[in-house]
Amino acid sequence: MRYLVHLALVAAFAALTYAVAQSPAIPMATPQAKKPAGPVIPPPVVSPQAAPKPAPPAMEEQEDMTPTFRDSVQVVLVPTTVVDRRGETVNGLMPQDFVLYDNDKPQKVNRDVTILPLSFVIGIQRSSNVEKILPMIKKTGPVISNLLVGHDGEAAVMSFDHRVEVLQDFTRDLDKIDAALDKLKPGGTNNRVVDMVNQATYMLRNKKDRRKVVLLISETLDRSSEAKPREVATNLQLHNIEVYTLNISRLVTRLTERPEVPRPDHLPPGARPRVGVAPMDPTSQNQITGAQGFGGDAIPAFVEMFRGVKGLFIRNPAELFTDFTGGREYSFLTQRDLERAISRIGAEIRSQYVLSYVPNNKIEGGFHKIRVEVRKPGLKVTTRPGYWMAGIPD
Repeated sequence: MRYLVHLALVAAFAALTYAVAQSPAIPMATPQAKKPAGPVIPPPVVSPQAAPKPAPPAMEEQEDMTPTFRDSVQVVLVPTTVVDRRGETVNGLMPQDFVLYDNDKPQKVNRDVTILPLSFVIGIQRSSNVEKILPMIKKTGPVISNLLVGHDGEAAVMSFDHRVEVLQDFTRDLDKIDAALDKLKPGGTNNRVVDMVNQATYMLRNKKDRRKVVLLISETLDRSSEAKPREVATNLQLHNIEVYTLNISRLVTRLTERPEVPRPDHLPPGARPRVGVAPMDPTSQNQITGAQGFGGDAIPAFVEMFRGVKGLFIRNPAELFTDFTGGREYSFLTQRDLERAISRIGAEIRSQYVLSYVPNNKIEGGFHKIRVEVRKPGLKVTTRPGYWMAGIPD
């Protein structure tokens, strides 16, 4: 019996061994990567020819290897007017006839630029006290267009009282300039001379390769300007702008201005002490007491006296701007005087010598004083007093 059981166990073991040998091998389970939600894009095939090249050296290294050149040469233009003993302009001088000093150091005059197109800004006062003068200015439209602007120039027209207004922007059309002058009408009582010149400087500062001139037709008195005269004069120098003025006489405007409306008298004529020989009617009493405009008003006289004394110590804007820029002042009383002054300004501007030089003392910062002399005797020279420049080391 034991023999049979032993034989059955051997047979079962042999059968199990044969079954394991005949079954295929089962691979071990490995973790599977998560498939992307979208379509699978195969990686691009890069050929050996399209392989990325090595990056060039940094820009800082290239800049360090390249020499840097900086040009600090400043050319200074000096408009110069030469007149004889009679005040007439002198033409025909050559650059070698001038001797130019910058801070008392002689400079070499490189060239004489005599032909440059003009850019004008014409500023006209239109306050209420110059109402009688405006018709004279309107009649000078053809004279201003032909003698000052000409065919190669351009002009802008501005007017000012308590506000500054541009009547015509820069144009070469002479008819538009005449039309802008016809628009002049009397306005308020203020006279913002400094603010007008300040705005004209802003309009002219970006004009390149042109002569820049401001023509001011107004009184020499400024009322209610916000800009400072010295700051405006400095900006005029920095941008090489000349200022010419046609001064309106304050005596003429005082005599021709419209009188103000008199204040009403707070007392009736019969309430005032009267002279015994004077009648009791209101007209006679008002003439005696000076009420309601019948009597003389001495306040304007005292105001003009104060302004005259003040002018001895404080320069008026017209004088300040013309002296700082090398321009000139002219006055007029009649229509003929006004047209003659415009003709002289046009002749002077078109006959000026524009000298240029490169200063040899650029290391000196601050204000550089310019002095021009002529080698020929008997001639008078007028030019700009100087310019501002920051010190540039050699």
